[in-house]
Amino acid sequence: MENALSHRLDTLWRMESPALIARLARMLRGDVGRAEELAQDTWLAALERWPTQGVPDNPGAWLMTTARNRAIDVLRQHQRVAGQHALWGSELEPQPLPLPDDSDALQDDIGDDLLRLMFVACHPVLSADARVALTLRLLGGLTTDEIARAFLQPEPTIAQRIVRAKRTLASKQVAFEVPRQAALPERLGSVLEVVYLVFNEGYTASVGDDWMRPALCEEALRLGRVLASRLPAWPQVHGLLALMELQASRAAARVDAHGTPILLPDQDRARWDWLQIARGQAALAQAMALGGGDDPYVLQAAIADCHARARRVQDTDWAAMAALYQRLAVQQPSPVIELNRAVAVSRAQGAAAAWPLVEQLAQDPRLQGYAPLAAVRGDLLLQLGRGDEARAAFLRAASLTANVREQAVLLARAQAVPIT
Repeated sequence: MENALSHRLDTLWRMESPALIARLARMLRGDVGRAEELAQDTWLAALERWPTQGVPDNPGAWLMTTARNRAIDVLRQHQRVAGQHALWGSELEPQPLPLPDDSDALQDDIGDDLLRLMFVACHPVLSADARVALTLRLLGGLTTDEIARAFLQPEPTIAQRIVRAKRTLASKQVAFEVPRQAALPERLGSVLEVVYLVFNEGYTASVGDDWMRPALCEEALRLGRVLASRLPAWPQVHGLLALMELQASRAAARVDAHGTPILLPDQDRARWDWLQIARGQAALAQAMALGGGDDPYVLQAAIADCHARARRVQDTDWAAMAALYQRLAVQQPSPVIELNRAVAVSRAQGAAAAWPLVEQLAQDPRLQGYAPLAAVRGDLLLQLGRGDEARAAFLRAASLTANVREQAVLLARAQAVPIT
């Protein structure tokens, strides 16, 4: 019974804390550090009372009311004249956020507190690592220890990162608001980048013993769905959501019962989540209808859709995928995108057609020490009948990855190459 209550309380905190912190931050004029402290104080009060008195019928309302009262107390401590008492009630009531400008096409509900908090936590004045940690802390309800374990970093490192992020926001006087229209595309790009960074770390862990960290994928999907509901007119938002839904749909087929990775061509596609694929395809269609056909997230989602539409691996339209990668490389030049295009070319036209592309990329200093490049070289060399070189390429790839599961797969591939 005690374990069940503890689990329920943990779940409640994850569900309610983001909205709680967001509302408090608005009341406290954007002070997210103080808002989180008050939210934590409110939660401690709940943990002291609920186990003996019972969880309220509406715990979210109890938390919000208690937190709001605490925030009023804090504000009253700073009032300068007794006559200001009468102002608190009206000032603390939720006020509608005006549209960024008169010509703005954004929806009226863009003033949602969670959306404001997301833009603050992902502000460009913070480093990418700080944005990720602060977002998971404030909007995901994760503890510092949980964030540290998710990224396999020391807890003090994450704690310092979060503290510095809050101090930076305060010193830069970052406003607790959705940016105005002129600044919104850049600021939105920062938010989407953080969400996708969280998703990618969950989808293919960069270090550690696990191939995937599903909790991070789920958190990124939740944030993506919030963005899509609050910013429905932005194609890149729907594009990112489509990309994450389509990629996450393969999760159950990506590892075996022992946690060993299963590469895409070998996956049992019957284990893909076809309902999630449908959601991803619907989001992709929405992004295309909004004119986002050349957005990088939309193009990546279209590539993922090429896989999703193939019920058998041999039905994959690799030529279409190579063309999409070529368009993506124009919009977002990157040697990693070119490497993926080379893989698609190899599947569509053969290893001989792709080999010159990969060899050219091998000279790019940005890919030196990049494990996937060595693995792709191993694949192509094996197809070209150059077994000894393929084995060496797989061994090099294994030496370059920090993920234990991926390393085991690459070593197994090296061992499987016939000795000539």
